[in-house]
Amino acid sequence: MTYKRLLAYVRPYRREFIIAVIGMVGYAVTDTAFAALMKPMLDGSFVEQDKRSILMVPLLIIGIFLVRGIAGFASTYYIAWIGWRVIKQLRSEIFEKYLTLPTSFYDRASSGELISRITFNSQMVANAASSSLTVMVRDTLTAIGLFGLMFYQSWQLSLAFLIIGPIIGVIVARVSRQFRSISRSIQGSMGDVSHVIQEAVEGARVIKIFGGQQEEMQSFELANESNRAFNMKETMVKAMNEPIVQLLVALALAVIVYIASSGDADDRISVGSFMSFITAMLLLFAPLKRMTSLNSQIQKGIAAGESLFAILDLESEHDHGTQKLEENIASIEYRNVHLRYQKDKPAVLSKIDLTIASGETVAFVGESGSGKTSLVNLLPRLYELESGAVLVNGASVEDYTLASLRSRIATVSQDVMLFNDTIASNIAYGSRDTIDEKTLHAACRAAHAHDFISRLPEGYDTMVGENGVMLSGGQKQRVAIARALLKNAPILILDEATSALDTESERKVQQGLDALMEGRTTLVIAHRLSTIEQATRIVVMDRGEIVEVGTHEELLARKSHYFKLHQLQFR
Repeated sequence: MTYKRLLAYVRPYRREFIIAVIGMVGYAVTDTAFAALMKPMLDGSFVEQDKRSILMVPLLIIGIFLVRGIAGFASTYYIAWIGWRVIKQLRSEIFEKYLTLPTSFYDRASSGELISRITFNSQMVANAASSSLTVMVRDTLTAIGLFGLMFYQSWQLSLAFLIIGPIIGVIVARVSRQFRSISRSIQGSMGDVSHVIQEAVEGARVIKIFGGQQEEMQSFELANESNRAFNMKETMVKAMNEPIVQLLVALALAVIVYIASSGDADDRISVGSFMSFITAMLLLFAPLKRMTSLNSQIQKGIAAGESLFAILDLESEHDHGTQKLEENIASIEYRNVHLRYQKDKPAVLSKIDLTIASGETVAFVGESGSGKTSLVNLLPRLYELESGAVLVNGASVEDYTLASLRSRIATVSQDVMLFNDTIASNIAYGSRDTIDEKTLHAACRAAHAHDFISRLPEGYDTMVGENGVMLSGGQKQRVAIARALLKNAPILILDEATSALDTESERKVQQGLDALMEGRTTLVIAHRLSTIEQATRIVVMDRGEIVEVGTHEELLARKSHYFKLHQLQFR
């Protein structure tokens, strides 16, 4: 079933595949033709001294190898062409799937494994769907042609081959199951290796500061050794499989040579026919060897295909909404909201009721794990509700298309994500083709980012490095604010946007945030209570529930949850 699905990726390239198959047929025929040429070369040229044979045989040899070269090129080139098309298509489909999978999937997935699937596994699949076909078709045809020639030269001697066929079939069937199981383990271990490498690269600074080199080396050694062990297990199975099959073939060949060399056989077969038979027999070794190792390649591809199709078969984010959110934002409402990330885990939000009016700045505070970020993440539908509803302008967010809903939301978080591109491209991310330079610079001035960008060696064309490593924390935050300003969305989410900054950087970033929040409905997640004293309302959360709502002064006067948090920070 999996292999049929893999072959479906080859189907659109029928024309190229037909050319490749014709090349394979031509290649296979040349082996048989060369073996058949032994009879006229020996009997006609050497034994009978036939002048016509003496002239024709050398020309036929040149012709055979000319056809072989053209046919070999056609089959190899077009199969490789198909293979890389399949790899490209598979990688595109998997990458597109990654972009549409729900956020909950990434909460549980290993990034190293996901990278391994799109790089390593896709190539294994392509080899099974295309390259292995070369061996399957070309070598099968070659073997059939050579065996047919052997049968034509002497059917009695050829019968020995028919005895070993069922034995080889049983061996290959048993080895197939082992190969597939081992291949799954190899692909999983490659994901572990990629994961450890990625963590080491991304966390290089933490590793250096905390002296974690030895710990990381041990983790890598475990993953690396596991991968080596599985590969050696596969090598052992393959190494045992090929010699056993070849030994069976050699036994059959030994019997044939013995019979052909006996006196009775000499009476029935000429020298030329016998040499033609022996040549075909020797040429049969190579395709049989490749065909015995073909099985491992196919099983690798099937195991890799199963892992890729498991991703492709996952359910993407639900996007069944039909309405477009284009009008101004009048209200946001959380109505009896319950959220649970996993069915067997406790609820992270329960009994949430909250209405936010247009233009309000609502701050969410509480201890870590109280549900602040979870609550805000429901608005752009990063997670699906267990029950209840989140409404914008009186309609459920599920009634809106994801694209139109998210186009009305901008976000600035503590952990700013910047891509390894220019500053200008990062600020205009998502709208690079529609934003002019004047508008871009205006957004940067409002975000208090234009001055520091202008002082950089290449200005707006400066590369920021992986995840903005070339910029300071305050600079990255101001780039993120400029990006949000440029989007000009009516809803703004601020997630601890200034918590990790020094005083000077915070002042500049706060100025940018003030410009950004003006005229927008803003949801602020805050740990530092000093940053949200001017909020329209403050929502205090505890263990997934709203326990208090009010202004800064009102909540202090109640001397309850907010008062205790405030006392802890300002004591």
